[in-house]
Amino acid sequence: MTNAAKKVQLRKYKFFATGLFLLMMVIFIGMTVLQKQYAQEWMGYVKAFAEAAMVGALADWFAVTALFHYPMGLRIPHTNLIENSKQRIGDNLGSFVVDNFLTPENIKPYILKLDIARYIAEWLQKEQNKTLLLKESSGFLHKIVSQLDDRFISEMIAKKGKEFLNTINVNTLLANGIVYLIDKGAQEKIISFIAEKLKVYITENEPMVRERVKQESSALIPGFVDNLIAKKITNGLSRYFEEIELNKQHKVRQDIINQLLQLANDIKVKPNWEQDLNALKQDLLASEKTDDMAKDIWSNIKSSLLEGLNAEQSGLKQYIAKAIQDLSETFSTDETFSSNTNKWIRYNAYKAILKNKSKAGELISNTVGTWQGRDLSEKLELEVGKDLQFIRVNGTLVGGLVGLVIYTIVHLLL
Repeated sequence: MTNAAKKVQLRKYKFFATGLFLLMMVIFIGMTVLQKQYAQEWMGYVKAFAEAAMVGALADWFAVTALFHYPMGLRIPHTNLIENSKQRIGDNLGSFVVDNFLTPENIKPYILKLDIARYIAEWLQKEQNKTLLLKESSGFLHKIVSQLDDRFISEMIAKKGKEFLNTINVNTLLANGIVYLIDKGAQEKIISFIAEKLKVYITENEPMVRERVKQESSALIPGFVDNLIAKKITNGLSRYFEEIELNKQHKVRQDIINQLLQLANDIKVKPNWEQDLNALKQDLLASEKTDDMAKDIWSNIKSSLLEGLNAEQSGLKQYIAKAIQDLSETFSTDETFSSNTNKWIRYNAYKAILKNKSKAGELISNTVGTWQGRDLSEKLELEVGKDLQFIRVNGTLVGGLVGLVIYTIVHLLL
């Protein structure tokens, strides 16, 4: 219900309570006049009821009004209680909530009912929710990456890079890197790639080979012989490189591996390699190259991230989408994971509430304390004022009945 509707409702109930008081006043005046002209015994009872009802109505009007306002604008002590006591009300309300709601025995049953894992599983099963999560997470990451301080990141990369270079033995690292790549077979793809490209290049450039053979050949040798020689050369080389490409055990491959292993050993043990690599490292550390490289590295990383987050079908978005799908399947099928997730959430929620419950009281107290007293009074009157008007109505009726009983007893005794 809006505040405007609440105000209309409050006015209606105030009008009803005030109307009842005015009715009692009219009855009292009427009975007073009639008793002087047409005295009847029953008139005394009605008059007594109306008289006491007016007293009760006025007393309860004063009590209800004194909560929110100065009655008739008169600054009587202990009136306009809400506005004058808002800070105490805020403190007491905060303490009441903390002491009666945020207690272990009250919180624990609700915490134990939490099943966040099931909620997440059900939510992620809906395709539109996964799409929404992908969109929101991509937008969130894009915002973070866009707002990162480029200078700070570049300087951090440069600093960490220099620290790393200072702590490593370059020749050992390079030698071990070569051996590691050989162990993983990385050289095989490179050799196959180069052999295949050389085979294609030789085949496509047979006319150039033929022309070269003619230039180097004697004038006495017929042209068809030169062409035959050129054909043999190109076919032979092409088959040779094809053999290297297809035969993983080819001698050339083994020779290349042996040469690489020898190079790795030379880099590791020969002083000239160590001196040259250390000189290169020191030159890199002493110059601005590291800073420039760090800027380029971060610039490329940032550009790639932003492009990936902007594109509809980028590899990065596909990775995020797969991670969301995996998470959905995990919550749906892995009961142990779901159980552990719920336990973690329940424990930390319970711990956080108990740890910060005093802050909840402070929040309530401070919030109420910052309100304008008049605003607080109006807020509370809108919320409970309607019900308080029934106190006025009840005061009118109960006061009338009490007055009637007293009048009856006195009349009977006297």
